[in-house]
Amino acid sequence: MTLIRTIGRFAPYGVAAGAALALGACNDSGLSQRSLQPIPPETLALMEQAGVAKESPTLIRSYKKESEFQIWKQRPDGRYVYLKTFPMCRWSGQLGPKVREGDRQAPEGFYSITPGQMNPNSAYYLSFNVGYPNAYDRALGHGGGSIMVHGACSSAGCFSMTDHQISEIYAILRTSFNNGQRAIQMQSYPFKMTAENLAKHRLDPNIEFWKQLENGSDHFEATWREPTVGVCGRRYVFDATPASGHSLDASAPCPALKRDPQIESLVAEKSAKDAAKIAELVGAGVKPVRVVYQDGGQHPDFYARVAEVSRPEALAVSPTEIPLDEKPAKGPVKLAAKSPVVAVAAEKAARAHAAAETLAAAPQQPAPANAPAAEPALETTKLAALAAGAGAIGGWLGLRKDGEAATEVAKSEAEPAKPEPVVAKPAPALAKPEPSRRAEGGKKPQASTEAKKPQAAVETRKPQASIGTKKPEASLETKKPRNEAAAAATPPGVATASLRDAPVQPTRP
Repeated sequence: MTLIRTIGRFAPYGVAAGAALALGACNDSGLSQRSLQPIPPETLALMEQAGVAKESPTLIRSYKKESEFQIWKQRPDGRYVYLKTFPMCRWSGQLGPKVREGDRQAPEGFYSITPGQMNPNSAYYLSFNVGYPNAYDRALGHGGGSIMVHGACSSAGCFSMTDHQISEIYAILRTSFNNGQRAIQMQSYPFKMTAENLAKHRLDPNIEFWKQLENGSDHFEATWREPTVGVCGRRYVFDATPASGHSLDASAPCPALKRDPQIESLVAEKSAKDAAKIAELVGAGVKPVRVVYQDGGQHPDFYARVAEVSRPEALAVSPTEIPLDEKPAKGPVKLAAKSPVVAVAAEKAARAHAAAETLAAAPQQPAPANAPAAEPALETTKLAALAAGAGAIGGWLGLRKDGEAATEVAKSEAEPAKPEPVVAKPAPALAKPEPSRRAEGGKKPQASTEAKKPQAAVETRKPQASIGTKKPEASLETKKPRNEAAAAATPPGVATASLRDAPVQPTRP
């Protein structure tokens, strides 16, 4: 009696367990049928035409911008041949690498798919993990995971296909794994690495990263063999091994690497041709742009089925091409490149500096006793300011230090000219000009060149001695007697010869 009660108590659980097992068996049977579907006859015919067996190794190349998922198969000689393109039903995010969990980015880079990453029990019909993050992503601190290629036409960072497509792709990969391939390389690109695409995206913030991917693409297309992929110095390296025989450290600087000279020669030749084509396109007027999506895209083959995919409203708006400015980066060295006017000014400043140095070594001419003093004084004052402008521009561009022009002018005012015969037109004598302020206090003007006297110091704090002073007596148009006295001590011909090409000082940024 007790035994009967015990059996009765557990009977409902036994029925439930039996139902669960039965249901599980149905599901397992259905899932097994999905993951064991054969390769379609049409695809087998393509393999035969390409001269490859269905069991031969497989390689994947995907392109987000073009929404294409390509299958390549290996020939008996070890080279890969293109087999088939599957149009992508949906991918999300923008062009560029995946950085963190939840950014909706489909990753870009070189990834490895192993048998353990195949998922026959996917909620999205069938799927396999692409292997994100890889060593490169981890070295840069990029996070997130579980990036899949799957069915259901829905993407939140994955590569989404139709159920029919993923069934065929899954069968191709499964057959290669069953024949002994240990890992399938997936090359994920933002776009096809053509000269046209690289010319258009040459100023995109991701261009340095994309150049690494381009190098990997060149290694594949130059040989049609699967490139070996390594990471060191937080960069991809292809077909290279450490000379020491040790393994690469993704975060450490790259050690000495051994490369195949023949492969490197083929890659260099291809890269040179692509670079020449890019330069030709840029010269023809191809403008740099950045392509911005609402949230990823899809292949045109699925435009009529937009209601079946995830976030159809994001696909209703076409991607926008934003023109980018080709101005160089800020900095004093780039100033000449930004402005042709500044470039000319810099060149003239350099010539003026060279002329001034030549003049310093040459004998100076004395001023004639009856030479007019008013006009040369004004000209000398203007040229002094121009010399300061030349010195300032030269200082910004690394040609000379600020203040050298002002020092030379001060010296020319203070030092007496060496005697040398000069032929000058006779002019009426003018009244003796008032002594300059440099001689105040009974001191001789030439004493201003002494290093200990503040009047002649290059860094003098007197407002009237500064070229950039705001006081009116330092203006370019000043005609005060002190300038006339300075002009009388400096021959007009000499000053004109040394400073005639000096540029006008621009407003400093």
